[in-house]
Amino acid sequence: MNTRELFIETMNFNKNIRSLKWEYAYWGSTIKNWYKQGLPEKNYPKIPIHISNITSSLYTRAWTNKIYVLKDTKEDADRKNIELPDGIAVWGNVYRPTQGFPIDIDVGNYFNLERSVILIEVEQMFYPRFEIKTLEGDDSKLTYIDLDGVKRVFLKKEATIPTAIDWPIKDWESWNKIKEERLRLDNVRGRFPDKWDDLVGEYKNRDYPLSLGGYPLGIFGTLAHLIGYEKLFISYYDKPDLLKDILNTFTEVWVAVWEEVTSRVDIDCVHIWEDVSTGTASMVSPAIFKEFMTPYYKKLTSFLKGKGVNIILLDTDGDCNELIPLFLEAGITGLWPMEVSAGMNVLAARKKYPKLQIMGGIPKLDIAFGKKRIDEFLEPVGWLLKQGGYIPFGDHSIPPRVSWKDFKYYRGKL
Repeated sequence: MNTRELFIETMNFNKNIRSLKWEYAYWGSTIKNWYKQGLPEKNYPKIPIHISNITSSLYTRAWTNKIYVLKDTKEDADRKNIELPDGIAVWGNVYRPTQGFPIDIDVGNYFNLERSVILIEVEQMFYPRFEIKTLEGDDSKLTYIDLDGVKRVFLKKEATIPTAIDWPIKDWESWNKIKEERLRLDNVRGRFPDKWDDLVGEYKNRDYPLSLGGYPLGIFGTLAHLIGYEKLFISYYDKPDLLKDILNTFTEVWVAVWEEVTSRVDIDCVHIWEDVSTGTASMVSPAIFKEFMTPYYKKLTSFLKGKGVNIILLDTDGDCNELIPLFLEAGITGLWPMEVSAGMNVLAARKKYPKLQIMGGIPKLDIAFGKKRIDEFLEPVGWLLKQGGYIPFGDHSIPPRVSWKDFKYYRGKL
C-alpha cells in the first residue's frame, strides 16, 4: 500500500495491516542537539519564506525576523538557511504546511517514516488576508501585526510562538467590518491559488493523504485566536449572539470553500484545531460546548460525511476526557495528540470508545528516562495497534531533554 491507502485503512480499523510510521514534531533545539549527538545532517530544516495562506504562513514574519521578504513572492525562497530558533516546531508527519514551521527530513529519512498528510493549498481564513506590519523591533523582540490581524510580540531569545497582545475582533463593529471585507461568500474562487488547476491534477494522482482544515480552524480555537481567551470566556455569557454570528459566518465560509474543493478533488481527512483543554480539564463546560460548539460541528461534519470524508480529526492538547463523548456526538471521528502528561490514557480511551480514531499518545517527556521506561510505556502499544484506528507518536513536540540515543531506542522499539 502507498501512504494514502495505509492511512485510510488504518483509520478505518483494518486489523490486517501495520499502522503508519509517523512522528509529530521536534523543538528546534532538539534537532540541533541531535545533529551534535549523531543524527546525520543532510537536510537542515529550512524555514519557509514564501507567504502562501494563513494556515501555512502564520508566524512566518517572526521566524524570519533576520531575513524577511516584504512582498508576497517566491523569489529566493531557498536562498539561505535561517538557524532554527530553539522554540520553533520542526514539523513531522501529521499535516503540512503549517504556521511557517520548517519540515523535518533527516529524522524521517533515518527511520524511514511515511510521508505526511498534505493540506490543500487554499485560503480558509480571511480573504483578503491582513497585511503584515512591523510595528517595532530591537535585538530582543519584534512587535508586529500578522496575516490574521492579530498583534503579536516575538521574543527573539525564547523564540517560541509569538504572544498575542491585541485581537482583531473586539465588538460588533469590528466584527461586522471584518465580515464584510474578509469573509464574503461571493468571492470564494479568489481564495484559490492561480495554479489551482495544476494542483488538482497533482492531487488526483497522489500517493499521500490530502486534508482540509488545519490551524487555526476550529469552533473554539478560531474564536480564541481572534478574540483572545479571556474575552472569549466572558463573551460566552455577555455576548452570545456575537459569538454565534462569528461561528455561523466561519462555518458558512468553510462549507463554501470545501464545496469548491470537493467538487474537483477527493479529500481523505479534515483537521480541526481547538486546544480546548488545559493540563487538568476542559476550558469550557459541557453546557457551553453543547450551545456554542455542537451545532457548528454538526454542520461541518454532516457536510463532510455527505462528501465521503469519514476521517475528521480534532487537535486538542491537555485533558479532554470529559469532552470525548461530546466530540463523538457532534461527528468528530478522531483525536490527537492525546497528551499523556495531562492525564490522557490511550488504552482506557480505546476500551471505552472502540471506534474513536486516535493518534499520538506516546509520553514525550518519558522518552528521556531511557530504555526501561520506554519499554514500560510501549508495552500496551502492541495491543492498541492490533485494534486498528491508531497511529502512535509523541504526544507533542519532542523536547530537547530527549537525547538522540534514547529517541533512537524508542523509535526502534516502536
